[in-house]
Amino acid sequence: MEIRAIPPGVIPIGREYVLTTYAPSPLHLSVALDGAGWHPAAWRTGRARADELLTPRYWVDVVTEAERGLLDLVTFEDGLSLQSARFGAPDHRTDQVRGRLDSVLIAARVAPVTRSIGLIPAVIVTHTEPFHASKAIATLDYVSTGRAGVRVRISASPHEAAYFGRRDIPDVPPPGQRDDADPALRQFLSGLFDEAADYVEVMRRLWDSWEDDAEIRDAATGRFIDRDKLHYIDFVGDYFSVRGPSITPRPPQGQPLVAALAHGSEPYRLIARAADVGFVTPHDPGQARGIVAEVRAAQDVSGRADDTIHVFADLVVFLDEDAGTAAGRKARLDELAGQEYRSDAPVFTGTPVQLADLLQEWQQAGLSGFRLRPGVIPDDLEAITRGLVPELQRRGAFRTRYEPGTLRGRLGLSRPASRYTAAGRSTA
Repeated sequence: MEIRAIPPGVIPIGREYVLTTYAPSPLHLSVALDGAGWHPAAWRTGRARADELLTPRYWVDVVTEAERGLLDLVTFEDGLSLQSARFGAPDHRTDQVRGRLDSVLIAARVAPVTRSIGLIPAVIVTHTEPFHASKAIATLDYVSTGRAGVRVRISASPHEAAYFGRRDIPDVPPPGQRDDADPALRQFLSGLFDEAADYVEVMRRLWDSWEDDAEIRDAATGRFIDRDKLHYIDFVGDYFSVRGPSITPRPPQGQPLVAALAHGSEPYRLIARAADVGFVTPHDPGQARGIVAEVRAAQDVSGRADDTIHVFADLVVFLDEDAGTAAGRKARLDELAGQEYRSDAPVFTGTPVQLADLLQEWQQAGLSGFRLRPGVIPDDLEAITRGLVPELQRRGAFRTRYEPGTLRGRLGLSRPASRYTAAGRSTA
């Protein structure tokens, strides 16, 4: 990827640079956390804490560092099988990190020792139940006092389906090796995303099934709840039949944040139908502009044209004070891994200043923010919090402190009233 340093107040137009008085909106910035970092050899570096990856101290330290950088949120990776370099199947490798903790439980552990940063664990919706996920995320919202969310993921792996034995999943070739025009394949994948949309709808209805004032807690009269303010959701669809109500009172945010990662039209449609934040993987501003336009069009078709849906671009980052040093660091990691690291998202090597240039350039494509995947933890995470963030602050493009409030509030999302209340109005 070519890096062009762009001074503040200058916008690239083709091959020309145009001076402007345009002041871009502040960026939303997040990090995706996975093990020792996104590079498969990250665990072998000098500062890596490979022996602590399954300890609460490690995750507390990592998320605390992200909060030190005033980031909007962190996401935690998860899966239904061991990590693998192969699509949809185990690779049986022993030279890379294998094994992880449950992402929801990690988020619940770090919530009490953080104060402001959003916490977004991944939940695989294909083989799990929305009732269980809804109360887990609602509980996380209570533990974090309004900073919870969930990233919904599908599973198209027959290997993972075999863990549960409740459904058959056909072999799906990896992206780039499959015929996306195959009607049977398209119908199967479309069904998985339709199921995910229903899953989110069930969770949202369960979060709404208690009205905000359903808990009376009046010791004198002996009334703890107002039963008339607990509602059966009576959801019946192609994939789920859930009566409700939830066993957990309405979360502090009303509706915890819902996010999804998308690489194509079907998942873009899922974002438009069901999510508050979409993570996407464009490789240049033009592609980013096209993705944002596709999400907005799908949003309109889904009847959510007036809703705020953020689109964040994902980037894997290797950062250093010198661009050559950053590239050399990645090259040494590639050598340890025995092959060049590639990702579904663009891979950036350079300085925090160069990355700030890139983010501000790509922001013009309609992106509201970015989710950065540190190649190595702690090195690249600290380069984000202690290098990139101060550079963006100098440009007036990033916050200098957290404002009190919830994660929804930080992202400009109102706290919706329960759909089952008589008023049914959104509240600030």
